[in-house]
Amino acid sequence: MTIPPPDGPPSGMSRREWREQQEQPAPTSVPENDASPIIPPGETLTVLTVCTGNICRSPLAEVLLRQRLEPLGVRVHSAGTHALDGHGMPEEALELATQGGADPAIAAAHRARYLVEPYITGADLVLTMAREHRSAVVKMVPGALRRTFTLREFARLASTLSTEEAQDAARADGAPRDRFAAVLRAVGDQRGLTPAPPADDDVVDPYRRSRETYALSGAQLTPALDEVERIVRAALR
Repeated sequence: MTIPPPDGPPSGMSRREWREQQEQPAPTSVPENDASPIIPPGETLTVLTVCTGNICRSPLAEVLLRQRLEPLGVRVHSAGTHALDGHGMPEEALELATQGGADPAIAAAHRARYLVEPYITGADLVLTMAREHRSAVVKMVPGALRRTFTLREFARLASTLSTEEAQDAARADGAPRDRFAAVLRAVGDQRGLTPAPPADDDVVDPYRRSRETYALSGAQLTPALDEVERIVRAALR
């Protein structure tokens, strides 16, 4: 089932302002005021997380992964297919981020931004929160197909590879980004071998819903990050 764009404005924005923003065309290039510009390919390993509004699921995944992977020199950032541009994470998402061990200051500093092509081309791995976002990424950059997964899909596929098998795949190449690409191919090769109900690959959208739904979304998202961390560490070891 396709998850629609948010059906109403976030706290602090009038319905008229929200409607006018949704009617504006999404940008196609990196905004000039983007605080985290694209790092040129080859300089670091980069993970991009994607959802709809870029205020709940993808920033939660971003800040939790940053806490885990930045010490390894990995860059993590996020964007939204229908971003509530400039808005921060809602209180419920901030609570989940803090509970998960993220730096509260980093979570509070998040501001939503639109998904644009350079974010995708500059990423070694794109993790989307649902199948519709995966489709949007691949439609925008077809060449990203083999490095784009829903978060839960990636975790499901990666779980079939032991850490030793991932390390063996990484030994085929020398540079960190090349080693990671080799491991990513091994994960991708599991597609079709580990079937699951399609909906099981999505993280539920909690936007404008109950705290129980936020808790469910976090419970689906957080364990999947364990597999992402394991695979990245195996590739960089």
